[in-house]
Amino acid sequence: MGSLLLAVIYLIFISLGLPDSLLGSGWPKMQMVFGVPSSYAGYVSMTISFMTIISALLSPKFIKRFHTKWIVIFSVFLTILGLLGFSISGQYAMLFLFAVPYGLGAGAIDASVNHYVANNYSGSVMNFLHCFYGVGAVISPSIMAMALKYARWNEGYRWTAFVQMGILLICIFSLPLWKKKESESAEDEIKNSAGIRETIKAPGVILTLIAFFAYCSGEATCFLWTPSFFAGTRTGMSDQLIASFGSLIFGGLMLGRLISGFISNRLGDRLLIRIGIVVELFGIALVFIPSPGYLIAAIGFVVIGTGMGPVYPAIQHMAPTNFGKRYSAAVIGLQMASAYVGSTFMPMVFGLLQQEIGIGIMPIYLLIFAVMNIGFLELTYKVIKKV
Repeated sequence: MGSLLLAVIYLIFISLGLPDSLLGSGWPKMQMVFGVPSSYAGYVSMTISFMTIISALLSPKFIKRFHTKWIVIFSVFLTILGLLGFSISGQYAMLFLFAVPYGLGAGAIDASVNHYVANNYSGSVMNFLHCFYGVGAVISPSIMAMALKYARWNEGYRWTAFVQMGILLICIFSLPLWKKKESESAEDEIKNSAGIRETIKAPGVILTLIAFFAYCSGEATCFLWTPSFFAGTRTGMSDQLIASFGSLIFGGLMLGRLISGFISNRLGDRLLIRIGIVVELFGIALVFIPSPGYLIAAIGFVVIGTGMGPVYPAIQHMAPTNFGKRYSAAVIGLQMASAYVGSTFMPMVFGLLQQEIGIGIMPIYLLIFAVMNIGFLELTYKVIKKV
């Protein structure tokens, strides 16, 4: 029963990854259909992320009041509503309406399931969990590429919604697998958990929030702009090939988390993060290399994703250890909110910059956030050690 529940939790994270790479993969074609500048993808991404921030900040209250399984069921339903809404959008402005359920659903799933796994499973399970997020994020650019080849971009969203519906049905059928009642000690921990205001004053919390902001700023920029980077710096490629480049970063993330799942219990979260960021910096260096073809840059983005792979799950998994279980729900909620602040504004900022300077500045942009990420995490460790 326990292993079946874990399989369902992994499937939930596939569903979380599915919607995330569709906008980046479909945008080069969507931009042409809507007749808007390339930077306008940032506004849609910003709206989705803003709604995710709201649900992440509310997640400690949701976790106190509802069991994780009910949060998941409702949240997957919201993402289906958002995906179907995107699929029927005939005008650019309509995307903003359906970005609301799109973002709300993602934030609630992310915060609640991360909290559940961080407090009940090992770091290895956490890495495998986020590896399955990468599976979902790799699948959807392929769905969009197929839609662009055989139908329209709208079908990419519609077909992804159908996949989400199947996952929702499995989640509903799996409800008996979840513990009907948590242990008394677990219930007490949830009921007595700290709120947002109290948690943010705890030593090291603000520093880790800045680090998480930096990580997700770089990650989200890759999610949204990788296909456009190749479209803007390389020539002679088809729409389908350009759309498929959206899976590069997600494939790297999946690989990095798969490897980390096997070694995380041995190395620990902190060492995994340090190794990951070194690998990420090497990937950025590959993208810097000028080349007429796309192969070296494509390998570079896969390497960037591989390096990024262990960072997100390791930071989440460290929350109970670094700050205590009393603060863990609120810390994870705050981390999610901080992450999505980065996801909301930094891809949009990059969109404006690349419109003025050129999309070739992307590796410099990523380098800045990689350095911020490791710098503020190391400061966090020092502050926690003194407490």
